[in-house]
Amino acid sequence: MAMSGATTIPVENANGTPEVNSWLIGVVVSLAAFMEVLDTSIANVALPHIAGNLGASNDESTWVLTSYLVSNAIVLPISGFLVGLLGRKRFFLIYIASFTVSSFLCGLAPSLGLLLLFRVLQGAFGGGLQPMTQAILADTFPPEKRGLAFALYGVTAICAPAIGPTLGGWLTDNYSWRWIFYINVPVGVLTVILVSQLVKDLPYLVREKNRKTSFDFVGFGILAIAVGALQVALDKGQEDDWFGSHFITALLIIAAVGLISLVIWEWFHKEPIVDVHLFKIFNFMSSCVMFFVVGIVLFSSTVLLPQFLQTLMGYTAQKAGMVLSAAAILLLILLQIVGRLTTRLQARHILAFGLDHPCPGYVCNLQAHRSTDQFW
Repeated sequence: MAMSGATTIPVENANGTPEVNSWLIGVVVSLAAFMEVLDTSIANVALPHIAGNLGASNDESTWVLTSYLVSNAIVLPISGFLVGLLGRKRFFLIYIASFTVSSFLCGLAPSLGLLLLFRVLQGAFGGGLQPMTQAILADTFPPEKRGLAFALYGVTAICAPAIGPTLGGWLTDNYSWRWIFYINVPVGVLTVILVSQLVKDLPYLVREKNRKTSFDFVGFGILAIAVGALQVALDKGQEDDWFGSHFITALLIIAAVGLISLVIWEWFHKEPIVDVHLFKIFNFMSSCVMFFVVGIVLFSSTVLLPQFLQTLMGYTAQKAGMVLSAAAILLLILLQIVGRLTTRLQARHILAFGLDHPCPGYVCNLQAHRSTDQFW
């Protein structure tokens, strides 16, 4: 897979070992992230089928999404510490393999309880794939090529949630909801093989791995409780009337106290599991805020629209997915253009132009095809 201006890096060492095109490494590691992000949305259109097959209500089936996101959110912030402990390549391989195994177990689950348990494991092992993909891309490509490299990653971060509902709907309608988990198995096996051959730890990662560090058990405990409580409260608040429910109110109080305590603890801890001092860097802080805003729009639409279309408008799972996925085709084209523009224009100008668009792609697409019975 050659591309103009692509760089090459050695597979193992510099003593005559064949070199690998950096874009090949980029595609391989992005495949792992694509698989993980896909699972945040692929189950959305299958929830009614999962509920019916496992004897659960529609409200209970939404825990299939919540359990995955809670464990995913807990592992994400601590992935940097775990990399320092295990080494990036070993960490990446362990998490890809474990994500693949837990995906297979999700497909085999005979009850909702076991499915939720395996989804927790799947989300936990998937939580480390995205940050490792970005870190490997940053180390593999020189600064002038990183815009294009992260455009490749953008396909996973933006297009996977859009493609997921259509793929999940097609598999659910034509085969079974279990296949939305089984399809991860061949992809995961292939990714493990390719990553083991192509990716290597750079010298600074080896030094970091050999440095003795202590695990911040207090910080991790506070993080798990606070993020878990917040995630459950946000997911179930609408069903339980928010502050009208003592359960939701208690969760929000726990989340608020926990997050404040986490910041204070990690600020003064010598080896924090989450380095909150990074938020003193304005660019880092502002980018996190913008990612937060984009995530709200992106994931809320991918969760709510399929259920709205299936339960209130009578769509099949596949048709509900196609409403969300049409915009993904345009995104695939624009991501490549934006990647090239980053070599000519300042990223902040491109970002400002993108945020200025008044209509999210999913909403525009839904409005454009309101008479979908005739359209399909």
